[in-house]
Amino acid sequence: MTMLDFASAGPLARMATYDRATQDSTGVFFVNELERMDQTLHEPQVNITWQRDFDLREDVTIGDDSSSYTISTYGSPGGLASTGINWMSKDADAITGPSVDIGKVAQPLIPWGTEVRYTQLEIESSKLAGRPIDAQKYAAMQLKDQMDTDQMIYIGDSTYGTGYTGMANSAAVSAAFAAVGASGSTLWVNKTPSEILADIDAVCVNSWVATGGAVFPDRVLIPFAQEAYIASQLISAAGSASILSFVMANSLCNRRNGRPLDIQSTKWMLGLGVGGTQGVAGTVDRMMAYTRNLNFQRYPMTGMVRTPVQYRSQFIAATYMKKLGISEIVYPENSYYLDNI
Repeated sequence: MTMLDFASAGPLARMATYDRATQDSTGVFFVNELERMDQTLHEPQVNITWQRDFDLREDVTIGDDSSSYTISTYGSPGGLASTGINWMSKDADAITGPSVDIGKVAQPLIPWGTEVRYTQLEIESSKLAGRPIDAQKYAAMQLKDQMDTDQMIYIGDSTYGTGYTGMANSAAVSAAFAAVGASGSTLWVNKTPSEILADIDAVCVNSWVATGGAVFPDRVLIPFAQEAYIASQLISAAGSASILSFVMANSLCNRRNGRPLDIQSTKWMLGLGVGGTQGVAGTVDRMMAYTRNLNFQRYPMTGMVRTPVQYRSQFIAATYMKKLGISEIVYPENSYYLDNI
């Protein structure tokens, strides 16, 4: 086969590749008599993990313009002694009592939408090919919805505004740099299993202390590379256990929560640390320790709604809409970041 002459081939040139194998964008192809074509639809590979790691706040509706919650602060002046304990005397006629302050936090719900559109000619052609274009475009819309939701929950969208952050990069959550190991490096690939365990326990303890000892984190999120390293690196020549199993067996989480620490990986932690570039290897990777609990952190999102199907000339179209909020970190002290691992 030779390259088509686009100057002389006419309209057909805009619909065919150099070998004239592709007919058009509806998924209809020329197949020769000796070609065995696999009819399976191979969709894009995408990693989406938000449903595994975080909960949704589902009471919001598409008619709401914002989501809000309250934070209560309790106070009580001390009694006779300077210790703060509410002692009183037998003849006291002025007794102190507790006070309550309730503050409201409100954040916007942002409209999200996309139009699924195709022509009647595309539908008829794709039906004959056994690959309906309407079903494929609907699947593409659903995938885009999940990808956008995944990003908003983990890191937000800084192009929309400085306050539009996510669970893994919120300014309200404290962050620290990993300790330098015996090798002179903070990176896990250069640390011993005990040093890696110390890093994980340290960030969990930081969160635990910040809550006044009320809650010890039960989950850790790390980048793919760090999970692959600690899962495959053996702690002894005999190969009895990996660093991952060593950490899970010896983490302080076992003692405080009565169960092993849940260590998961996600693409969003790559390069997310202070001074790093998100998604770029070799910059500053981040670890996040937290407790998955709807009362501690959650993401407000509405269900999807659709306009009635519209017929415009040869086009058939429908708009799909929802509202995405900003990650609600009700108790920032229940989370903690550790950078440069």
